[in-house]
Amino acid sequence: MSDISFLGQPEPGSPRPFSAATVAGGLVFVSGHSAPHDPARGIHRGATPAEEVRNALGRVAEILGEAGSALDRVVQMTMLITDPADYAACNAEYVKHFPNGLPARHTARFGVPTEARVAFSCIALTGTTP
Repeated sequence: MSDISFLGQPEPGSPRPFSAATVAGGLVFVSGHSAPHDPARGIHRGATPAEEVRNALGRVAEILGEAGSALDRVVQMTMLITDPADYAACNAEYVKHFPNGLPARHTARFGVPTEARVAFSCIALTGTTP
């Protein structure tokens, strides 16, 4: 049995060569995720930076749940934004998702071949809140 579990492995040849998350040593390492976007299925990131934050953190919460964790177990978060002008709006929504205390965080500007305005990666403890 491996001490490392990989969740959401990509299909062979995928243009996204990374797992959704890795579980090891009592921690969950979630890869960077933006809000889900699949117009063919009626799924859109959001019309505003705040909606994108809400939807992206919703996706991160789903992945954490699959790994046996939750947003309230996050100890470190990375927020990636494309436009510094969205920083205040992103922060205003972000804090709503951590009512029991804000995890350590750093923010960086990013660019990817999508139209996402914000994405998140994180490290969380496994298990549920005591």
